[in-house]
Amino acid sequence: MTVPSLINNKHLLWRAGFGAGINQFEDLNNKDIKALLNDLFREETFLYINYDTPDVEIIDYMNDKSPAEKKKEIQRINREQNLELNLNFLDKMVNSKEQMKEKMAFFWHGHFASRVVNPRFNRQILNVIRKNALGNFRDLLFEVSQAPAMLNFLNNQQNKKDHPNENFAREVMELFTMGRGNYTEKDIREGARAFTGWGFDKEGNFRERKNLHDEGTKNFLGKTGNFTGSDVLNIILEEKTTAKFITTKIYKFFVNENVDENIVNKLSDNFYQSGYDIKKLMTEIFSSSWFYDKKNIGNRIKSPIELMAGMMRTLPMNIQNPENLIVYQKLLGQMLLYPPNVAGWPNGKSWIDSSTLMLRLQIPQIWSGLRPLEYTPRQDDDIDMGMKSRETALNKTFKNPNITIDWARVEKVFKDKKVEDYLIQSSKSLDMNSVKNFSDNSVKMNVINLMSTPEYQLM
Repeated sequence: MTVPSLINNKHLLWRAGFGAGINQFEDLNNKDIKALLNDLFREETFLYINYDTPDVEIIDYMNDKSPAEKKKEIQRINREQNLELNLNFLDKMVNSKEQMKEKMAFFWHGHFASRVVNPRFNRQILNVIRKNALGNFRDLLFEVSQAPAMLNFLNNQQNKKDHPNENFAREVMELFTMGRGNYTEKDIREGARAFTGWGFDKEGNFRERKNLHDEGTKNFLGKTGNFTGSDVLNIILEEKTTAKFITTKIYKFFVNENVDENIVNKLSDNFYQSGYDIKKLMTEIFSSSWFYDKKNIGNRIKSPIELMAGMMRTLPMNIQNPENLIVYQKLLGQMLLYPPNVAGWPNGKSWIDSSTLMLRLQIPQIWSGLRPLEYTPRQDDDIDMGMKSRETALNKTFKNPNITIDWARVEKVFKDKKVEDYLIQSSKSLDMNSVKNFSDNSVKMNVINLMSTPEYQLM
């Protein structure tokens, strides 16, 4: 019988982070929840995610090349820099001691979804999200709304007086703050007028271009005035529906997709009263006894990034070709920096179809060198990275990931433990006899086989 504290500790580490790291299993069953929470909420000196690939300074660099060659070279460098950002973000999730901050950043990365080619813009919005991940939602909203990546993605660079573009104003209300049904089409039109002139220069600095701003009176959410974009964001934040919308989305992501209205109402009131203090909200969630109710444990399907990061935290590995981790992100349908649209990634059962489930179950064997990768991207894959056929995917893009796992360390950690108690969140349906039938009873094969079960897909 698994001791309750072990179940609760695993639950907390998966929801408030990316699962237990190899060094955490040793005393996981007797660790105090408060001590674990302190570890998870630890904050260190903020380090920006960057890329080392040199920026292209086209004028000095390529005078001898044709326009087509220059364009191709710029595309190549942009692609390399974005892939480096992607892998550096994943590395933070796996290795950072600030697990809650990186998990929260991962949540906001899907909430404030943007998808642009420019790696400088991607780097900037990613770091804005990480820096403010556990800070104040007001600061986060303002900084994201003024980030070139978002203004570019939602066409606000083209939002000018006499020709307002409503895209940005609509998504700010529908997806980022209030949710559908809490504003009218007129509010969108008036909000768009307030955001006229918000843009950026070619260096990626936010600019309020006064000559493009509509100075007229606006009627927005029942208030009247000569509003600017900042006024509109402040008016949105005054609405209690904003706190409710954000809290509900956080509850669905971190607790349960089936919302308990009473709990969410209380959380959202406290969130609003605190002036949108994210850390306070998350502390309240993870410190509450209801968070550890049986119905909230092992009920969420891990997203591809959570699945990969969790395995990388459990298995100490040396990856010779980390760029091939991108291949798995593509094949499983979640590539960092490339959300499918402005609504971000869907969650839950949408992660699982026949092709992705098979690959998910086989990754432990592939990464352990026990079987080759033989997969093509999902049919709906719109991340056009030259992986449209298996031949291209395997011969061109994919090389052996060359992963070396330190099995001796894994053996040592799990030597006197029931491995399933530590790796599986909800083992009700787990048939350990069939797991062991596929195994030679070594810790290594036990771990690989447990990670290859449908139960390991849940957290």
